[in-house]
Amino acid sequence: MNAIDQPLLDWFAQRAWTVAPFQREVWRRFLRGESGLLHTPTGSGKTLAAFGGPLLQALQSPAPPRAKGDRSTQLRVLWITPLRALAADSVKSLRMPIDELGIPWTVAMRTGDASARDRRLSKEGRAEVVVITPESLALMLSYPESSDVFSALSAVIVDEWHELIGNKRGVLLQLCLARLRKLAPPYPCWGLSATLGNLDEARDVLLPNFAAAIVSGATPRAFKLETLVPAETTRFPWAGHLGLSQLKPVLERLLEANTSIVFTNTRSQAELWHQALAAVWPDAPETLALHHGSLSAELRSQAEKGLREGTVRCVVSTSSLDLGVDFPAVDLVFQIGSPKGISRLLQRSGRAKHRPGEPGHIVCVPAHALELAEYAAARDSVARGDIEPRHPPTLCLDVLAQHCVTIALGGGFVAEALLAEVRTTHAFAGLSDEMWQQTIDFVVQGGAALSNYPEYRKVVRDDEGVFRVPDRAVATRHRLSIGTITSDSAIDVRFMKGKRLGSIEEAFLSRLRPGDRFQFAGRTLTLVRLENMAAYVRVAKAGNGVVPRWQGGRMPLSSQLGAAVERLLSLPRQAGREMIHLRPLIQTQAEMSALPAKQTLLVEWTQFDDKWYLTVYPFAGRAINEGIAALATTRWSRLITTTFAYTANDYGLIIGLPRQTLMDEVLLRELLSPEKLIEDLLACVNVGELSRRQFREIARIAGLLPPSMPGKKPRTARHLQASAGLIFDVLQRFDPGHVLLSQAQREVFEAQLDVRELSATLARCARSTIHLTEPIYLSPLAFPLWAERWRAEWSNEAWKDRVAFTSEQMDLRYS
Repeated sequence: MNAIDQPLLDWFAQRAWTVAPFQREVWRRFLRGESGLLHTPTGSGKTLAAFGGPLLQALQSPAPPRAKGDRSTQLRVLWITPLRALAADSVKSLRMPIDELGIPWTVAMRTGDASARDRRLSKEGRAEVVVITPESLALMLSYPESSDVFSALSAVIVDEWHELIGNKRGVLLQLCLARLRKLAPPYPCWGLSATLGNLDEARDVLLPNFAAAIVSGATPRAFKLETLVPAETTRFPWAGHLGLSQLKPVLERLLEANTSIVFTNTRSQAELWHQALAAVWPDAPETLALHHGSLSAELRSQAEKGLREGTVRCVVSTSSLDLGVDFPAVDLVFQIGSPKGISRLLQRSGRAKHRPGEPGHIVCVPAHALELAEYAAARDSVARGDIEPRHPPTLCLDVLAQHCVTIALGGGFVAEALLAEVRTTHAFAGLSDEMWQQTIDFVVQGGAALSNYPEYRKVVRDDEGVFRVPDRAVATRHRLSIGTITSDSAIDVRFMKGKRLGSIEEAFLSRLRPGDRFQFAGRTLTLVRLENMAAYVRVAKAGNGVVPRWQGGRMPLSSQLGAAVERLLSLPRQAGREMIHLRPLIQTQAEMSALPAKQTLLVEWTQFDDKWYLTVYPFAGRAINEGIAALATTRWSRLITTTFAYTANDYGLIIGLPRQTLMDEVLLRELLSPEKLIEDLLACVNVGELSRRQFREIARIAGLLPPSMPGKKPRTARHLQASAGLIFDVLQRFDPGHVLLSQAQREVFEAQLDVRELSATLARCARSTIHLTEPIYLSPLAFPLWAERWRAEWSNEAWKDRVAFTSEQMDLRYS
C-alpha cells in the first residue's frame, strides 16, 4: 500500500488491528475497478475488506463542499443486505470508520424498518451510503427519478450473498443489478460470503460476464463444537422433542458466561425455550430477551441493543440473528436440536466472540439421542471442508413479470432493450424469445384468458414504443406488492392501547376465541378480540398458553450432513464423545439388524404391532425420503392389493402394510429404481393439486393477487387462496399454455419434489449393495419412523406418552 492509504492504516493501528492480506487484496482490486467475491469466515473482517475500497476513494478524492440548496445526487455506495434485522447493525458498522476518518458522508437505511428521514434521503439520493434490502432496491427502481439517483453510483456490495443465491430474492436482485449497470457508470461490485460450497457458481451468478476474482479470506476460525451430552441416553430415540429436558444444564452454562445467544430452528421453539428459561431465570427479567422475525422492529431492536451494550445476558433467537450481526460481547452460542446443515452451524458458531482472531464456540443441545450423531458428523464435515452448495433458480417468470412492471413504472422500457438487459443475468441467460413474448403479453393484458379484465392490464405501449404504467392505482398496488417473500396472511398482535408486538399467521389466530391464551413475544397473552386484521391482547394473569405454529417449521436435514451421519455410523469404531455415548444404541442396532455401510443400502423387513414394516435408510433428508416413500408405495400397489401407510424422517422411510408379502432384493430394486421417475411421480403425487397450491405464490409475485389498498380491510388468507384457485382454474380451462401455469408445475418438480436430488439419491441406491435384514423387533433406527406415523392418527392420549410407553415396553424386551 502507498502513502495515500496511510490514514486508513493509521486508523487500524489506533484500534490495535492488523490489516489482513485479504483485506489489502480487496482494496487493491477495488481501486483498480475490479469486481469479485470475497469468501472469508465470519468475524474475520470482511465488512472492512469490502468497505475499505470506497473509504480509500473518499480519502484520495474528497468531495468538494456542496453549495447551499444543492440537491444533486450524492449516492456513492449501495450496501445490499438480505435481512432487515442485519441492516441496522450494518449501518452502525459502516458509520464507525466514516466518522472516525472524518469523511463527510451520510449513511441511510432503506428497509421496511427505516425511519421517514432515511426513506426520504434514500429516495432523493441525498445519502452517500445506503444500506438496503433487495425488495427496497426494487422499490427505488420503480420511480422515474431512479435514473438520477443512481447516476453517480461508484460501488455495490452484496452482503451475505449465500443467503440470496438459492431463492427468488436472489433472482430479483440479479435483475435489479442488471438495471443498475444500465443507469450508472461502470462500478466495482463485490459479494461477501462466509459459508458456501459452490464458490465459482456463486461468483458467476452475482457477476455474470465479468472477469471477476474470488478472494479467499483468513484461515478459517478455530471451531469448537461442544455437546451437552445428557446423563442418560434413551435406548430408543424419537424425533419431535424440543430439548427442554436439558434445561438445567443449559441454564448452568448460561450463568457461567457473560452474554449468550440460544439458537433454535423455529419461532415456535424459540418461544417455548424463552418461556422455559424465564420460569427459572435468576437474574432480572430484562436480562433475558427473545428475537425472531415475527416480532416488531422495536422488540428486535431492544434485544440487539441489549447484546451490544451488555445489558442483556441471553437472547433466545432463530435465524434472525444468524447473519453478520456484530456482537463482540457474546461469549457463548447454543444450538438447540440439530442444525440440519453444516453451513448453518458454522454461521451460528461465528456469533460467539465475533472478533478477528477469536475462535468460534458453539454448545449443541440434543433434543433426542440420534442428534448426537448429527453433531459429530457436522464437526467431521467442517474438518473436511464439506459445506453445502446453494444452487440458483432460473427462469422465474413471475419475478421477471414483476420486474417488467417495476421498470415500466421507473421511466418505461423498450422491449428489445430490456430483453437484452435481462439476458445478461444468470437467471435469464436462457430466456427464449417465446417466453419473453409470453411475459410481455402477461404484463400488458394478463394473457389470452384474462385479456378482457381491465385489472390485469398493467402496462401499455405508447406511440413511441415505450412500455409504461399509466394507471395510478396500478402503480400503487404494484409498489405495495414488490418482492418475492410470500407467506400466510399475517395478523398484527397489539396491546389494547395499540402498542404492536409483532405478527402471527392468520391460520393460527383464526382458531382462537376471545379469552384464549397463547404464548408470543416472551409473554402469555389473552386474546381480547380480533378486529380489522389485528389481534388485541392483554397480558394473562396466570396460566400457560398455546404456542403459535409458523409455516416452514419442519427443516430437512441437508444431503451433505445426512451423508456424513451415514458415514459415521458405518465406521467400525466410532470416536468422539458423542459417538462413544451412542455406543449402546449403535451396538443394539448392529445386533438387531445392521449398521449402514459404505456403498450399501440398509433395508429392514420387520413384523411388529400386528403389521409388517419395510424400512429403508437413504440418509437423504426428510423431503427426499418422503418422495421415495410415495414413489415406492405407488409402485408396490401395482403388484399387490392392500392398504399402505408410510412416513419419513431425515434418515429413512417406513412403509407399513397389514399382511406379510414377498420381500427380496428383486422387489426392492424395482421399488427404488431411478427409471421412469417422472412418469411414476405423476402417478403417485397429485401434481395438479400441488401446482394449484404453488400457483398462489407465483400469482402473488407476478401481480395477479394485488394487495389491499391502504385504508382498506386486508384480504384474508382464505380469500387469497380462493382467488388464486379461481384464476388457476380459468387459465387451466381457457389458456392451458399460460406462462405461469407451466412455471407452477416446473417449481413443483424442482422445488417441492426436488427431482434432481431425488433422481441422484435413487441412482445411488441402484449402485449400492442392498443389505436386507429381518429384525425380530423394530431397530433403534426404525423406532423413530414407526413412532412418527402416530402423529397422523387420532387419540386422546398424548403422542409423547404413547411413544414413551412403547419405548419402555421395548426396553424390557431387549433387556
